[in-house]
Amino acid sequence: MRIRPGGPADAGAVIGWFDEAVAWMVARGQTGQWGSEPMSRNAKMVARVRAWAAGDGLWMAEDGGAPVGALVVGERPEHVDPAGEPERYVELLLSSRARAGERIGARLVEHAAALAREAEVGLLRVDCWAGAPRLVAFYEAQGFVRDGTFDVRGWPGQVFSMRLGHQPGTSAR
Repeated sequence: MRIRPGGPADAGAVIGWFDEAVAWMVARGQTGQWGSEPMSRNAKMVARVRAWAAGDGLWMAEDGGAPVGALVVGERPEHVDPAGEPERYVELLLSSRARAGERIGARLVEHAAALAREAEVGLLRVDCWAGAPRLVAFYEAQGFVRDGTFDVRGWPGQVFSMRLGHQPGTSAR
């Protein structure tokens, strides 16, 4: 598996993985995170994915030349309290449900940490829906620690942080 910079041509794959994830959650009765409608029908979310793909924060995991996961490293969202120090923020971490269990998300988190170290930033943060115990456990297993909560119109979120040491000579690109 390799991780490469993403671009506008990757937006369709990312939207497709959102739709896969929503269908998977709906099948399990878990509609609190992203609702029950495919993300491809959400014009605001489609526009957000296209903006990520047009920017420089999208990274794509590929296996055999086929995209299998996406990462967006960017800015802290408004609903999360400032860290009070320089940070990198994981805005998106998503992979194909068909490839679940293959550590794609873990590899993308490692890449996000490498990007932060390369920029000599000692803090990496991410958030997720607090109502998903498996997702919370995933982030903790990657080395994140719980570092606050938020609520956006009844949607409870969990913020995580990871302290990083700068390692000279490492390169994320």
